[in-house]
Amino acid sequence: MIGWDDVYKVVVAMVPLYVALILGYGSVKWWKIFTPEQCGAINRFVCFFTLPLFTFEFTANVDPFKWNLLFIAADAISKLIIVAVLAFWARCSSKGSYRWSITSFSLCTLTNSLVVGVPLMKAMYGQMAVDLVVQSSVIQAIIWLTILLFVLEFRRTGLDISSTTSNGDSGVQSLDQPGKDLEGDIEVMASSSSPSFWSLMKVVWYKLAMNPNSYAVFIGIAWAFVANSWHFQMPSIMEGSILIMSKAGTGTAMFSMGIFMALQENVVACGTSLTIFGMVLRFIAGPTAMAIGSIAVGLRGDVLRVAIIQAALPQSITSFIFAKEYGLHAEVLSTAVIFGMIVSLPVLIAYYAILEFVH
Repeated sequence: MIGWDDVYKVVVAMVPLYVALILGYGSVKWWKIFTPEQCGAINRFVCFFTLPLFTFEFTANVDPFKWNLLFIAADAISKLIIVAVLAFWARCSSKGSYRWSITSFSLCTLTNSLVVGVPLMKAMYGQMAVDLVVQSSVIQAIIWLTILLFVLEFRRTGLDISSTTSNGDSGVQSLDQPGKDLEGDIEVMASSSSPSFWSLMKVVWYKLAMNPNSYAVFIGIAWAFVANSWHFQMPSIMEGSILIMSKAGTGTAMFSMGIFMALQENVVACGTSLTIFGMVLRFIAGPTAMAIGSIAVGLRGDVLRVAIIQAALPQSITSFIFAKEYGLHAEVLSTAVIFGMIVSLPVLIAYYAILEFVH
């Protein structure tokens, strides 16, 4: 049962994130320390250095031989349900958009499991729940964040090529224009003189090969398999070299988000309607899909409850970093992270109470 001490532990885990956020916001808005160009460089530093090392560090320390395969299957089914619904909406609805399908997928499925999920789930269901939340984080990094990274890189590379062939050297400047959509990009790439699909894919794979986020998690999980098979630990000199940067991963990501907020006209950068839309996807659509997937594979009892509640954890900070780097609805993701963490505690406790009552 959750007590005030447990709530306090979650608050203790969350408050430092907002301290980093406020420092980032103040460094631009109040103290004028960074220029807009420097702000972009800070986000790239987070994207290409602290975030991959953070991902490698937590992945390398899991024990994949103790994973709950039914839980992982339920998670995969829930994600595939959301992908199918969004793909149908993008293709068949007059309001459908592949750009918004990408962002909606992030809002529905990608969670901040480690910061909020671990202390709260431990208070609710003990160590078993913590193990499941960590499993969910690793699978999210291995599969879903990797797919998201590929889709974002494919979109940006296509925009870059199509814009360059249409406008010469000025094409790069139009990458992040909000009016661009993937449907139009595909039409251009299928023509304005553009390279073939496979030529485009070569460029995408090359860029992903240069992006440490593409392979940090795979190196980490490979290390986890080897280390747990042969029962040895990472050399301290190697571990220290990784930790010195990885410990800054979450903090620098929140700092970067604060900088991004400071550059916007309003604190709620995406507006009230999109904020509500993001909260609905985060706290209703995601858990609903997870409940369907969990019941489909036969999860029962506390494992079923953990699966549903962990799907309602606040928005992944990584999803914002990727959105900012690739110029796709960063304002929506930043708002989802900030407000999602604020409202997550009462929402998660409500889910816990409802699921216990149903039991």
